[in-house]
Amino acid sequence: MRSMRNLALCGSAFWIAISCIVISDASFAAARADQTQAATAASADKPSTDTSWREGLKSGANGPIPVIVVDQFGYPTQSTKVAVIRNPQTGYDIDASFKPGREYQVVDRSTGKIVKSGAPTPWNNGATDTVSGDQVWWFDFSDVKTPGTYAIVDTEHNQRSVEFEIDDHIYRRVLKHAVRMFFYQRAGFEKTEKTAGQSWADRASHLGPGQDPFTRSWLAKDDPSQEKDLRGGWYDAGDYNKYTSWAARNIISLLRAYDQNPAAFGDDFDIPESGNGIPDILDEAKWGLDWLERMQNADGSLLSVQSLADGSPPSAAKGPSFYGPPTTGATLMGAAVFAYASKVFSARAEPELKAYGADLAKRAKEAWTWASKNPSVLYYNNDDGKQPGSQGLAAGQQEMDDAHRLAARFEAAVYLFEITNDAEYAKLVEANFASIVPEWGPSQWDAVGQEALLYYARLPGASDSVKSAIIAKFATRMTQNGDQLPMVIGKNDPYRAPMKDFTWGSNFSKATQARLYELLASYAPDPNLAALAKSAGLGFLNYIHGVNPLGLVYLTNMKAAGAENSANTMYHSWFAYNSRRWSTVSGLNPGPAPGFLVGGPNPYYSLDPCCFAASGAPNFKCYMSGAFSLCRQGFSPPLGQPPAKSYLQFNDPWPANSWAVTEPSTGYQAAYILALAPYVN
Repeated sequence: MRSMRNLALCGSAFWIAISCIVISDASFAAARADQTQAATAASADKPSTDTSWREGLKSGANGPIPVIVVDQFGYPTQSTKVAVIRNPQTGYDIDASFKPGREYQVVDRSTGKIVKSGAPTPWNNGATDTVSGDQVWWFDFSDVKTPGTYAIVDTEHNQRSVEFEIDDHIYRRVLKHAVRMFFYQRAGFEKTEKTAGQSWADRASHLGPGQDPFTRSWLAKDDPSQEKDLRGGWYDAGDYNKYTSWAARNIISLLRAYDQNPAAFGDDFDIPESGNGIPDILDEAKWGLDWLERMQNADGSLLSVQSLADGSPPSAAKGPSFYGPPTTGATLMGAAVFAYASKVFSARAEPELKAYGADLAKRAKEAWTWASKNPSVLYYNNDDGKQPGSQGLAAGQQEMDDAHRLAARFEAAVYLFEITNDAEYAKLVEANFASIVPEWGPSQWDAVGQEALLYYARLPGASDSVKSAIIAKFATRMTQNGDQLPMVIGKNDPYRAPMKDFTWGSNFSKATQARLYELLASYAPDPNLAALAKSAGLGFLNYIHGVNPLGLVYLTNMKAAGAENSANTMYHSWFAYNSRRWSTVSGLNPGPAPGFLVGGPNPYYSLDPCCFAASGAPNFKCYMSGAFSLCRQGFSPPLGQPPAKSYLQFNDPWPANSWAVTEPSTGYQAAYILALAPYVN
């Protein structure tokens, strides 16, 4: 379900600090070996061994109710570090009231040494935050910069936080697991014990008769002449469907994360391609690109969607696969991702990747040409109301409205201009740049458009006046819009991740907000503003990593990476509610694979309307289904909670509709990776 190198070193970003010098092959090889060894060590797992942190805590619907929350992975040495002490006033955890002691300590867990002491500071003079329902205190320990393992301790009440690290490499192993989520989502690819772990090994899925290599057209199911080989790609979310536009967006985000900080991505993420000399994130992006190439027709157009059958594990899925027709939106996103990926792969030293980049450029131009000749070809999948006969083709609605099609055309033109220097693309961009982000933006809803604008502003062929206008408008709106930096400066959120709207996919919104602040840090007119923006962005990642009212890391099963209290279940066809082995992390059961970003608190969650249907109505008792028993469970939380507590660790199917709260998505994941990458060393 969905809702929503033989290197030329002069001028290279990696070597700019040492200008242009000559080094021997042996010296370079030794230096690279040292860097690789250091990166490998930093990305190696360091499992949490903190089994006693929950002692003395009350339990609730989501597990232990913490009183002191921190980023469970930890903090870079020079970063802002704030522990949040919480006293619930409304919500399911109201009985776990807590008044902090007068002194808090930062304790080195390896030595027992107290490295800092001080009093916590009440947030907003002791007011209760309406978004979380909590009264909160802050304990700032930003001056603790020595690498090590620590905990925040309330000595008066004998309470402490989960252990965490202070180190400049702490997010590297987190990034590895986040990227590996895409490997677990690969369709048509075997997950061996070596690559996936014994707990999540599975045969290649969707390769049988009538499945991906033999995908039939939804519009001509009985016509074998229209079969296409559409194997590969990623399951989009908790279901197994694949969507062209969304896959393209995810690949752009993955490549952008690499492009901005290549040093963050090693060749050691334990995917099958690891060790081939190419950063694993590029290997993963290529897996997605190869599927998009198969989705491209000979005339340049791209098919819109591919519908796959469910099963647990994925290899158990036996139903047929179908594809939807080409659309303008899908083709424009194909043009965009092929053009941007062409730039990235063509810059590599490997001859095969340079050739791959050249082919992608050709495909981008062909897609652009088709979309230009066919500017309004639409198809609404899974919606008989708008597209008769489409019900059942995939789940999420992938079709775009006019504004999003314009944004896709704009973005494609940006990347095509970069790789071709053709003035016609620049002309389209500069005629439309003022309308890509609405006047009230940028916000969590239009970060993608803002990213494309700023990307254009750094291209050498763009006009100086347009560059200046884009950057000035962005900086002004981020610093003066009351829903952006003023919320950070005003300390509007006691959990240090303020955003205007809490909705379905709130963790995705947290990640996109983080990205906006990272962009502001890059384009800020002065160093102080840049530092403030960088700190603000990290606050949103701290939230995802545990600085939230649940004290929960919103990534699944991350104990191996150092998080003691992470999401133990999610809505996913593989890790299904009725699977004893994979449903939930418990005892000897491994639960879902690590590193999936779940949707997050959703104050708009509801049970299916059939739970409340009147006697005699067609959907009474959910069509007299045995599933009606789920309606009686109440589900509070997520119902009846402050927005930030509208979360439950559950994966129940219809009519409980847990996908509105806990379902992951490759879109959420790519946004999180893009937000995290700048903080990874």
